[in-house]
Amino acid sequence: MSHLFRLTPIVFGVLLAGCTLGPDFQRPDSQAPQQWTPLQGEAAASRPTAEPLELRWWENFHDARLSALIEKVAANNLDLRMASARLLQSRALRSSIAADETPSLGFSGGYSRARNSAEGLNDPSGNSGKAAYNLWQGDLVAGWELDLWGRVRRQVEAADAGVEVAENDRRGVLLALLAETAGDYIQLRAVQHTLAVTRDNLKVARHSLKLSNDRQAQGVATRLDVAQASAQVASIEARLPTLEARQADLINAIGLLAAEPPRTLQGELLENAELPAPQQRFAIGVPSQLAERRPDIRQAEARLHAATASIGVAKADFYPSIRLSGSFGFQAMQLSDFGAWDSRRFAIGPQISLPLFEGGRLSGVLELREAQQQEAALNYRKVVLGAWHEIDDVLRLYNASQLRRDHLAEAVRQNRIALDTAQRQYVEGAVDFLNVLTVQGALLASEEQWIDSSAAVSQALVGLYKALGGGWQAFDLAETPQLTKHP
Repeated sequence: MSHLFRLTPIVFGVLLAGCTLGPDFQRPDSQAPQQWTPLQGEAAASRPTAEPLELRWWENFHDARLSALIEKVAANNLDLRMASARLLQSRALRSSIAADETPSLGFSGGYSRARNSAEGLNDPSGNSGKAAYNLWQGDLVAGWELDLWGRVRRQVEAADAGVEVAENDRRGVLLALLAETAGDYIQLRAVQHTLAVTRDNLKVARHSLKLSNDRQAQGVATRLDVAQASAQVASIEARLPTLEARQADLINAIGLLAAEPPRTLQGELLENAELPAPQQRFAIGVPSQLAERRPDIRQAEARLHAATASIGVAKADFYPSIRLSGSFGFQAMQLSDFGAWDSRRFAIGPQISLPLFEGGRLSGVLELREAQQQEAALNYRKVVLGAWHEIDDVLRLYNASQLRRDHLAEAVRQNRIALDTAQRQYVEGAVDFLNVLTVQGALLASEEQWIDSSAAVSQALVGLYKALGGGWQAFDLAETPQLTKHP
């Protein structure tokens, strides 16, 4: 044991002289602008402000059913639960890698009955191979790799970055689910409004058909007027099955996001409700906060961190590795002697491993890791640049969608006036029935376009919140995902 105490100062001296090879990770500059690029041209009524982003942005639509659906999807969605399972895997892998930083301790023991050859090596039993013998043994075995060059530390650093990749993968899945749920819900309400408008127009068309039949009976209308009115009724009726099927598809799509069987949500979603509409002003934060919010930027940064740490691992493989190992135990041929002080045995000492010739393998691995870091750095720049473009595009789309919606609202108002005028003039005999049909068709088309444009405004706002990376924070801090156990 005195040898062990003499060795201890040497070990600590070597540890203190240890270093960490490879470049240290430096967080890249996202090169965020000071302010958002101002819109050019005509500005719509609803405008963004630089105030802190509202993380629970769906609540700005003031739709309790939408908020409840988002809560349900965030709790039950299977894609999100799979992302949580991947996060647990990355954490488990990190724990496995980090175990190399600490000494290992194990126990081995066994019993054997053996007989050696009389013509072979010496028989430890002293029986010269003429009789069998028992052998009892048990040992505590300890080992520890001295991380002189930081190979293990860099592996743990890369594993930590891998956990960040998985965390932001989960956040990205959650962010996409929030936007998809809100988008499907908005489309559903738009389809339901279109259905209501179509049914209203069908009532008008049926009234026109009755009017044509009455006028034909009075001899002031022709069979052509009746046929055109009947065709208009049939044409509008033909729209209903497609719209109803689309309504059912969207309800099922939302149900799938919430991990519900088909048609489960029909009871609560078939009832018509207002189309979610944005507020006049809404907060989008400042550009400098984008890199902290968007999961894809955070994930790209973590990938770059992992690639940088992997260079240090590759460089450390060029240097010798030293492992301290030791064992203490007992060995005896009789069970009664096992554990006695005379049956003790121990071994202690360092082991060194030095690569002398690898045929270029180590150099190739190092070049590979450096090239992977370069790719990760370029990918980070690409992701950040793509984020700025996406936000700029969505801001312009949101503004343009509002302007289109407002112009279509005026078109609907004028078409309603035109239809009322055409119907009165037809009754008075001032115009033929074709004018009524033309105006009614224009009204139906403009009303559908107005509904679609109103939905497009809300969907553009949802897309903007997604591009800004807001929403996942409302659920990410709730609790750490746990592995679900099944019987």
